[in-house]
Amino acid sequence: MKLAISGKGGVGKSTLAAALSLLLARRGRKVLAVDADPDANLAAALGIPAETQKLIVPISQQVALIEERTGAKVKQYGQIFKLNPEVSDIADNYATFFNGVALLVLGAVEQGGGGCACPENVLIRALVTDLVLFKDETFIMDMEAGVEHLGRATARGVDTMIVVLEPGQRSIDSALRVIRMAREIGLNNIQFVANKITGTDDENFIKSAFPNFELLGIIPYSEKIRLADRNGQSVLNGLNTDLLNRFENILNKLETR
Repeated sequence: MKLAISGKGGVGKSTLAAALSLLLARRGRKVLAVDADPDANLAAALGIPAETQKLIVPISQQVALIEERTGAKVKQYGQIFKLNPEVSDIADNYATFFNGVALLVLGAVEQGGGGCACPENVLIRALVTDLVLFKDETFIMDMEAGVEHLGRATARGVDTMIVVLEPGQRSIDSALRVIRMAREIGLNNIQFVANKITGTDDENFIKSAFPNFELLGIIPYSEKIRLADRNGQSVLNGLNTDLLNRFENILNKLETR
């Protein structure tokens, strides 16, 4: 299973990515969770202790690695460097392992989708391509509100893009942009998860914005999830049966599609 999760900032992408990663690990799967959002929160959502989080250096800041693999100096322009650097060992050597999940933090990609041909970007794009197309393990990527880390070739390896929605117009507008960009690179299997739902009105608001799509899941607003975040615990910590079942049902649907 190869999943990309996108949506507006603060909508709950990391919550969903962490919940699915941890549940898959509980099922005995080998899981690689990739934080591709410059505002990296996936480590916290997985419940990785703060002391360990401080030791995580994003791939985009691994200067020695970037220079070794691309043959170019970071922050020096006008250089010739490798466009297909060796990346197959990076996940094994640079991931942080916690509760059965391997976490890899990519860090910011300069200029978003502007095509910056710098060594950092080249390495990260090659790494994402390798993880999506060639790694034989479950892959869940927590993205920013876009598809900047995916190219046309890479998109073919993604089984599903999940767009997380909250009941607000900015969330809807962001989702529409993500859908457009995803389809432009050939990623057409797009699913929606509604998050922070407080009642029927919220649910109907989202459904009316996407009348031709069935929601993959509905996650109600939860004080348990908010408190887990405040207390530095995993998103699954202390969830009641109903909430846990909602995440489980999303995962079950993904595994049968």
